[in-house]
Amino acid sequence: MSDLSPLIPAKAVRGDKAFDTGSPLEFTPALIGAGGRAGIGSILIALLVIAALLPSRAAAQEQFYAGKTISLVVGYSAGGGYDTYARMLARHYGRHIPGNPNVIVQNMPGAASMTAVRYLDATAPKDGTVITTFDPGLITQMLTADKPVVRFSDFQWIGTLLRDIRICYAWGATGIKTFGDMMKRKEFTIGTTAKGSNAYVNGAILRNVFKAPVRQISGYPGSSEQRLALERGELEGNCASWTAMPQDWLVNNKINPLLRFSATRPVDMSPHVPYVLDLATSPEQKAVIDVLNSPGELGRPFIVAKQVPRDRVAILRNAFQAVLKDEAFLADAKKQSLLLDPVTGEEAEKVTAQIYTAPSDLIRKAKEVLE
Repeated sequence: MSDLSPLIPAKAVRGDKAFDTGSPLEFTPALIGAGGRAGIGSILIALLVIAALLPSRAAAQEQFYAGKTISLVVGYSAGGGYDTYARMLARHYGRHIPGNPNVIVQNMPGAASMTAVRYLDATAPKDGTVITTFDPGLITQMLTADKPVVRFSDFQWIGTLLRDIRICYAWGATGIKTFGDMMKRKEFTIGTTAKGSNAYVNGAILRNVFKAPVRQISGYPGSSEQRLALERGELEGNCASWTAMPQDWLVNNKINPLLRFSATRPVDMSPHVPYVLDLATSPEQKAVIDVLNSPGELGRPFIVAKQVPRDRVAILRNAFQAVLKDEAFLADAKKQSLLLDPVTGEEAEKVTAQIYTAPSDLIRKAKEVLE
C-alpha cells in the first residue's frame, strides 16, 4: 500500500490560528473556508479515512521480522550458565515475536564478555536483530574505570531471566567446608575469565575486604572450562552462580558453599551458608560491598544497541515477557533445573541508572577493592 501521509495538510486551523501538522502538504486557511470552522470537520473526516488506510505500526514491524534471523550473542563459551539460559530462550523466543523470526545463539567469548558488548556498538546491525547477553560484573568494572569504554545505561535493556544468586564455594575433595576453614588456609586458588567478571568481583571482595588468602587464576574462556579445572584439581574452588551449578555436584555434595552474595537463600542451599553483608564489620564495608554487588540483581541480562528503534525494542520486550508465561518454556526450564526470577527491561534500566548515581567517594573505594 502506498504511503498516504503526504495527503495530510501541513497546516490546519483552529479558530483563527493555524498550526503545523508535520506534513509536507500545504493547506491554507483560505482553502478551508471562512473562519476555518466549516472546513475543520472535513479535515477531521479526511484524517480519519487516511488513518484507517495507513498500515498499522505493528503490521509494519511484523513485515520487518518475517523471514529474518535474530542472533543472541553470548559473551562466554558454550556450556556455561549464560550460554545455557540463552539457548533456552532461543528455543522459544521467536514464537512470540511478530513475523516469527528464526533465533540462533552465537558465542563470542573474550574480556569477561566485553567483546560481545562492544560488538553491539561496533559492527553489529542496529535494527533489532542482534541481542547480547553479558556478565553484569562489567557494570561495576566500567563504573570504576578511569576511562570506561562503554556506559551500560546507554544500552536498551530487553530484560533478564534471573536475579543472580552468587556464591563462592570449595571443591569437596579439598576438605574445606566453611568460610572459616578457607580463611585458615595459606592459599585458596579459584578461577575467573578476566577482570570485570562477576566471579572476579566476588573474589576481589574476599581478597580485599575480608583479607581472605584467595588467589584468582584468570584466562578461562567460561565456566565450563573452570569446572573441568576443578575436577582435575587445578583449582580448589570458585565463585559462580548457584543456578549454574551442575546438578550432580549438588546432589552428590561435590562442592561446599562458603559464602553467598545474595540476600535470598535458595531452598536447596544450607541455612548455614553466611550472607556477605552479615560478615561485614563496618557501615563502610557494607556500603562498598553493596556497590560491588548490585549488578548481580541483573543476573542474566539481554541488551540491544541504543540505536535500535524504540518500537522494535518494545516488541522484543513484549515477546520476552510472553516467553516467561509460555508453558513450553517453563517446562524447558524445569527440565534443566534452571531457576527463573526475571526483571523487565524497564526495571533493569532503572537499576542500571541507579548504579551510576553512586557517590564518587564510594566508587573510589570500590575501585580500590577491584585492584
